[in-house]
Amino acid sequence: MAEEQTPPAEAGQQSGSAIMVNAQYTKDLSFEVPSAPQVFIDMQSNQPDININFEVNARPAAENMFEVELSVTANCKVGESTGFILELLYAGLFTLNIPEEHRQAVLLIECPRLLFPFARNIIADVTRDGGFPPVMLGQVDFVSMYQNQLAAAQQNASA
Repeated sequence: MAEEQTPPAEAGQQSGSAIMVNAQYTKDLSFEVPSAPQVFIDMQSNQPDININFEVNARPAAENMFEVELSVTANCKVGESTGFILELLYAGLFTLNIPEEHRQAVLLIECPRLLFPFARNIIADVTRDGGFPPVMLGQVDFVSMYQNQLAAAQQNASA
């Protein structure tokens, strides 16, 4: 007697995973050193000052599938010179099998949390390959970012 076997592709869909990563990719990457080579001379006597900003966006891509973008901008100053400007837009395509009321929080907290280690690695490699000490990002509090975004949206709605 032959048993029916579920193909692996269907098995993953039937398991009902709450979050499934379908793809992750670098959507945009820019790195420039406008003050080279002088900035490397200036770094002999001045410590680099690096400012980093994060932004998270999500949008529907298909039924229960969403694209989440993690945008990271880093600006480095060495003395009065611009050391480097780095812009990374790292994204993922996620299938969510969760109730609607939890969707926004998962898209803006859990999905970027899954993308972050890969974006952090890209940033470290690019800054190192650009002639600077690698920028090693610490953990990002996506929960606080989400709460601040909600508070700003509520404040704008009341104004």
